[in-house]
Parts: sequence; structure tokens; C-alpha cells
Amino acid sequence: MKALKNPSYLQSSVTFLLFFMSWGIWWSFFQIWLTNEENGLGFSGAQVGTLYSINSVGTLVIMLFYGTFQDRLGLKRNLAVLASVIMALTGPFMVWIYQPLLETNFILGALLGAVVLSAGFLSAAGLMEAIGERYSRVYNFEYGQARMWGSFGYAIVALIAGFLFTMNPHYNFWLGSLFGLLCLLVQLFWKNPPIPADTVATNIAQSTPGIREMFSLLKIKSLWAIIVFVFFSWTFYTVFDQQMFPEFYTNLFATQEQGQQVYGVLNSVQVFVEALMMGVVPIIMRKVGVKTTLMMGIAVMFIRILGCAIFTDPVVISFVKMLHAPEVALCILPVFRYFTLHFNPALSATLYMVGFQIASQIGNVVLSPVLGSVRDSIGYQPTFFLIAGVVLVSFIYGLFVLKKDDQQVDGDPFIRENQKVAA
Repeated sequence: MKALKNPSYLQSSVTFLLFFMSWGIWWSFFQIWLTNEENGLGFSGAQVGTLYSINSVGTLVIMLFYGTFQDRLGLKRNLAVLASVIMALTGPFMVWIYQPLLETNFILGALLGAVVLSAGFLSAAGLMEAIGERYSRVYNFEYGQARMWGSFGYAIVALIAGFLFTMNPHYNFWLGSLFGLLCLLVQLFWKNPPIPADTVATNIAQSTPGIREMFSLLKIKSLWAIIVFVFFSWTFYTVFDQQMFPEFYTNLFATQEQGQQVYGVLNSVQVFVEALMMGVVPIIMRKVGVKTTLMMGIAVMFIRILGCAIFTDPVVISFVKMLHAPEVALCILPVFRYFTLHFNPALSATLYMVGFQIASQIGNVVLSPVLGSVRDSIGYQPTFFLIAGVVLVSFIYGLFVLKKDDQQVDGDPFIRENQKVAA
């Protein structure tokens, strides 16, 4: 209730809400749209993998630009405005430009789409999260409790996305434009309050690292350790969840139309629980620590992929799908805190983009076409076993390589709840 009186918390929450509504209304069915022969484009797994790989290259480049420039901009929202403009143009671009190009000139359409979709959504997601996290430190609110509104937004639109998709996928794209326009208005007209008059907030707001300082991050061995960790966990999971699971799930039903509608409802319920977890995980993290929370997220990730590899009953797979809800919060929130704990907090946007988002995108570039071809050759479930094995290896790697909460504390120290009580 105290957070609801914080104007910056409200602004960040509404931004997350509208951004993820604009993205989720069409992104939740993007893979199905690409592969479905009745309501979509009917592409093969190899084509979808190629498309995702090209998208990841675009995301990689734009994300590096977003991260370095946002750290230089501090609290300014110039890049958020740019992303919101592109979001507002989702409908015209997807219906009148992107789809016709993919059908007539696949490579050209994929290249153009990589730029537009990355700048408006794929890279902008990390940008919005980095801005919101910095606001939370300046204006003293819990980042996870603002980010959860993004999950609520995704849950709301996912509930109707499946029904709209079976009617006409273009409806999803046009609604994405509407929510993008609302997000743009928030960025332009909802101003933040003055920076609190305390030393910590002032230092965070005024810290503007130089380009040399940003590139010096690449010399830090511990940063490369977490990049490798992300590559073999979150990257493989992203390929599984975005490029394979939607069609795998919808094919479990009597008709694809029924599967798409059920998937939309299930996706909404799952993301709604994910939103709740965004508010709960900070409490868990204060009790067990940053590294332990992150490792819990990877454990849940492994269980979900393995469950999809073993079972084929749609009811069982629906319950397995719900594990995505705690997993996202258990991964994203501690990763952010890991960077601000062990590295210079002034570089939080760059660190998050390079260490988490860009690392996962490099993996997508490499893995998307490969795993897409593997899926075409051996089927969904054998591919899921392969991905689950890689994530298990990453979990073991993280246990030994990631820093504990009291090691290499070059940023904001993390104090657990029991440590506060003892102090």
C-alpha cells in the first residue's frame, strides 16, 4: 500500500503493464502464426529457426546500443519513447509489410523484421526492465513489485489472444498498436517526481559511466562466468519455450483450433501466477539469498523441460507449463540483483544487457536454426530431452562458478533478513 503512494512506482508499473500488453497480445502466438497452415504462414521448423536466429542478431545489436546509451542517459526515457513509437506501429507493420515480405521474399522480410521487432519489443523488454530497476533504486520501491504489473498485462491479453487468433491473427497485431500508443502517451506526459534529496539516490541518478568503463567490463572473468551460465540455461530454455512448446502443446488436442484457444487461456493463467511470483520472489530472496534463488529458478526450468519430454497428456503438460510462472521470477529478479551486487551498479543497464539479454541472444543466433533442424529430424520430445540435459549441466556449473552473496561485493551489498535481525 505504501508503494501505491509512490508516483515513480506507479509510472513504472503502468509502463510495464502497457508494454507487455502490447507485446503479449501477438507474441504469445507468434510461433503458432509462423507454423500454422490455416491461420498463419505454414513455415517449417528450419525456417522458424532461421527467422528467430536473424531476430536474435538484430536484438543483439540493438540491445547493445540500448544498454550503453541508457546508462549514459541515466533516468531519461528517450529510448523508451523510441521503442513506444515502434510499438504503436505494430499493426501496420505486421499486416501490410512484414507478412507480405515473408511470403514473397523471406530473407528480406526476416531482416527488416529483425530491426523493427527488436527495437520495439525484443530489445526494448530489457531496456524497460533496466530503466525500471534504476528507478526502483532512486525512488525507493521494490523493482519486482513494479515488474509484476508487466506479467499481469501479459496475462490479461493472453486470455483473449487465442480467441482473437482463431478469428483473425491481424486483430492481435492491431491491438498491439493500441496498447503501444497508450504506452507512448505515458512516456511523453507522465513525468517523474524530483529525485529524493539523499546521497544514495543522487549518486545513482547522476552516475554516467564512460564508454571506456563500459568496455572494461569485458575484461572481468566473473562476468564471463555468468554469461556462460546464461548461455547454457536461459538460452536453451528460450528456444524451447518460444520456438517449440506452443505448437507442441496445441498438437496434443483433437483440433489445432481447440489447442490454440486452450493455450491462450492457459498462458493467461500462467502469466497471472507469474505476476504474483514477481511480488513473492523478493521476499524469498531476502530469506535465502541471491545465488540460491537463482539456482532454484534453474532447477524449476530443468523440471519443466524434462516434464514436457516425458509426458504427452495435455492435462499433465498444462500443469508442467505452469512451472514457467515461478521460474521466470526466480531467474530474472536474482540475475538483476546479482549484477548490482557483484559489479558497479552505475552500469546496471549495460550489465543486464550484456550479461543476460545479449548472452541469451547470441545463443539464440547459434542455437535456433540448429535446434529447429534437430526438431525436424527427431521430433519434439527427443529434442526436449537434449535441452533438459544441457540445462542440468548448466545448473551444476552454476553451483561451483557463480559468486556467493558475500564474495566480490563490488556493488550494493545484499543483506538477508536474518542478517538484519542479527545486526
